[in-house]
Amino acid sequence: MGLLRTRDSPDIDSLYDFTTSNTTDGDFYVGLDPPAGSTRLGVYYPRASTLGGCAMHNAATISLPANVEWQDIADLTGDETWSPDNMRKYLVRLERCNYLVNGSTASHGFTGYLDTSQSDYSWALNESNVSTLALHASTALGYPSNINSTELAALLGRDINSVDKERDNLLGVFTPHTHSRNGVRSSPSNYIRATLGDERRFPLTLQLNTLATKIIFDKLYSADPRHDPSQIGVSGEAFASKEVIIAGGVFSTPKLLKLSGIGPADELAKFDIPLVKDLPGVGTNMHDNLEGVIYGTFEKPVVGFWDMFMRTSVAERTRDIHFYCGSFNFIGFFPGMPGWAENEFECGFMQLQLHPRNINGTVKLRSTDPREAPDIHLGFFSQGDDADLYSMVEAINLGRSVLTSLTENIFTEHRPCRQGATSCTTEEQNAFLRAQTYSHHVTGSCAIGADDDPMAVLDSKFRVRGIQELRVVDGSVFPVQPGEVPTLATFMGSEKALDHVLADV
Repeated sequence: MGLLRTRDSPDIDSLYDFTTSNTTDGDFYVGLDPPAGSTRLGVYYPRASTLGGCAMHNAATISLPANVEWQDIADLTGDETWSPDNMRKYLVRLERCNYLVNGSTASHGFTGYLDTSQSDYSWALNESNVSTLALHASTALGYPSNINSTELAALLGRDINSVDKERDNLLGVFTPHTHSRNGVRSSPSNYIRATLGDERRFPLTLQLNTLATKIIFDKLYSADPRHDPSQIGVSGEAFASKEVIIAGGVFSTPKLLKLSGIGPADELAKFDIPLVKDLPGVGTNMHDNLEGVIYGTFEKPVVGFWDMFMRTSVAERTRDIHFYCGSFNFIGFFPGMPGWAENEFECGFMQLQLHPRNINGTVKLRSTDPREAPDIHLGFFSQGDDADLYSMVEAINLGRSVLTSLTENIFTEHRPCRQGATSCTTEEQNAFLRAQTYSHHVTGSCAIGADDDPMAVLDSKFRVRGIQELRVVDGSVFPVQPGEVPTLATFMGSEKALDHVLADV
């Protein structure tokens, strides 16, 4: 897990309803009134320290980045292999698509390691509260109000990862797409385990419960990792014959680079870390999707789930809000489970903005102890805060109009307008969002960049600038936010990195 700061103002950060503290007996306390003697830890930010990474604990959602985001990287680096047309081949390579007829399109894969599925939408053919809500949502997003159930099902059944050039601006209702098959999660963990168990005995060594503490250099500008192979502190070294690939994630990768002498010279000097390469961009440029919710309860049960895309008045290039609406409770992150309220329902834009404007997050060292978590600051609302807030309030207002549209099943709002509130102005919603916005799709802390950009950490082939035989391949590499859910983009990036590694063998 991570515990971090999200806002520039400690006064606002301290208002987050799910602030996590460590009590004197070593337990977690969640809330704004911890027991005496507790130590405030910050905002809970779950990470998956397990084989397969975040793909093992996330909602399994897959959604391609907008084409303009791939093209941004191509334009930034002058490397057209990052263009959306070329990146598509990596989806085809890794995907085993279960929701289209096998071989029916060249734009999806059917033989890869990652199962992909689309949720059932046949419920739209039956009259129910949830199908009525989905119809009202479709109408609110510009579709005719008199469409029949078959037409509603057709809208819900659209492929959000299609090759359609208009895909990135399609609005309306959809059903979720996931990396799963028959309700069972599919992930790189399956791929790794299958490789280890293959009768061809591939030369792959997997060592769990191992902490990489430093990269050591056996000659000028070449690298190999030093690691701690057990939890009790027995140190060891591992050496690579060709090159080292760091995939520690958006928080741990910049920490490891800095502990190894690669990063901002002034920060490393504070900790007396010998400088190997001054790369001021390590641990900067971090960005994340802002997430919010309208949550409450109905008088009678409404059971179901759908997605929808929206374009707000401050959207810049493509649609900018991706909703998940359903009978569940996801209003923030904290240790433990949220519990369950009878007849609860929400429309959470849980993975947006699609193109956030807060790009000033940082990861900084607290000490030279590799076991100590770094100082993580996401910098919400520090840049472009008005536009981000406007779009979130617009999203909430649309969600509210949908959830309150059932005439015989009253919706009582709990968030952002507090239950029983006599007013809920735009200003009050802005204040709520400043304090209660959350996230969990951070990227960009070791970003790819142009050759003449002093803040670029990597070149377009994932190589650490100024260091031979060292690459980074994880979510930290993206100089722009790769869509609202970075999982699929990260999988595709790893396939691209594979091509570069093999080309250099």
